[in-house]
Amino acid sequence: MKDIAFYKSSVGEEELNQLEVVLDSDKDSSKVVEFEENMANFIGVKHAVATCNATAALHLALSAIKLKRGDKILMSVNSFVNVPEVVRHFDAEPIFIDINVDDMNIDLNKFEKALEENSSKKLRGAIISFIAGQTPNLNRLYDICEKYGIILIEDATTALGVTYKDDTVGALRADMTIFSTNPSNGRTDISNSGVIVTNNEEIATRARLLRTHAVTTTYDDYGNLDYIYDVIDIGHKYDMSELDAAFSLAQLQKTNKFIKRRKEIAKIYEERLSGVKHIAVPSHKEEHIFTQYIIKISRNRDAFARALKEQGVNTGLNYIPLHLLTYYKTKYSIKITEFGSALTSYQQILSLPIYPSLTDDDVNYICDKIIEIASEWV
Repeated sequence: MKDIAFYKSSVGEEELNQLEVVLDSDKDSSKVVEFEENMANFIGVKHAVATCNATAALHLALSAIKLKRGDKILMSVNSFVNVPEVVRHFDAEPIFIDINVDDMNIDLNKFEKALEENSSKKLRGAIISFIAGQTPNLNRLYDICEKYGIILIEDATTALGVTYKDDTVGALRADMTIFSTNPSNGRTDISNSGVIVTNNEEIATRARLLRTHAVTTTYDDYGNLDYIYDVIDIGHKYDMSELDAAFSLAQLQKTNKFIKRRKEIAKIYEERLSGVKHIAVPSHKEEHIFTQYIIKISRNRDAFARALKEQGVNTGLNYIPLHLLTYYKTKYSIKITEFGSALTSYQQILSLPIYPSLTDDDVNYICDKIIEIASEWV
C-alpha cells in the first residue's frame, strides 16, 4: 500500500546550490534583493517586498494602508483563517461574503450588493482570495472596487503564476497582490516565504519601512545595524532571511514548470474521475493552475476521506468556511446557515494531493482508490 502525502515540496539541486551560495558568501550581495527583483520581473510590476511568510505579507499590507480600529474589510467566507486574522489584529472588522458554488471564489453579485448597502465610511477595502489557483471575473472585481473607491488586496497565495486574459495576476488593477512561494498551508514545510507586489510606490515604500521595525538606518554587509539608529513608526519584524530568499528564488524559477506538472495531474484526475458515482470534478477555466484539486463527494464526505486515508491517500479541506470556526462564530454570533452556498459546498468538498513530485503512478493509485471506494459507497 502506498502512503501519499497531501503536500510535499519539490526540492532539487537548484535549491541546494542557492543555499550554498548564501552559506559560502561574504555577503557582498543579497539574495533577498535578488529574489525581489526576480519576482517583480516575473509578475511585471515595479515593486516586490519580500516577507518571512504570506501571513506577514498580509499583515504588512494592512499596516501599509494604515488600517485602524473599527475599519471594515470585505472578504470571502471561503478564505483561509489568516485573512480575517490579520484584520482582527488591528481590532478592525472582517465582513464575510458568500461564494459562487461553481469555482468557490467570492460571489461578486453579493460582494457588490454588500457595497451598495454599505453606509459606513469605515469600510476601507477588500481582501479577495483566489481559491485553488483560479481567479473570479477580475475585470468586474476591479470595476466594482473602483466604483466604490475601496482598496483591493488580492490574496494570491495559492495562485503564483496564474494569468487572466493572458496577463499575469499581480500586474493588473489591484492595489496590492500577496503571493507565497509555498502553496500549502502546512505548518512544517521547508519555507513559507511571502511577498507583496504593487505598482504603488507609496505603499511599497511604507511596507519596506515597517517590515523591519520602522528603523531608519543602514545595515552592514552582515546585517548589523549601524552604530546610531532611529525608529519613526510602529513596525514589525517581517523581513525575509537570506536562506529563505535563496530557497524561494530557486522555487520561483520553477514556477512555470510546477504549473505545467500540476495541470498534467489535473488532467489525469479529470479523465479518470469524471462520471464516477458520488464524485464531481471541478469546473475550471483554461487559466486554472491547480494549486489545489478540489472534488465534491455527494454524501458523507468525512467518512470518504477516512476510507481514503486507510488506503494511504491523505486529503485536505480548502477551506472550512470562516463562520463555522469557533472564534468567528462566537465573536459575531453567526448562524451556521447564514452563508448557504459556502455551507453546502463545504459539506462536500475534498482536496486531493496535487504537487509536482507526484508521479503518474501515484495519481493513478489515488484514482483507483477513489473509484474503488465510490463503487461501494451508499
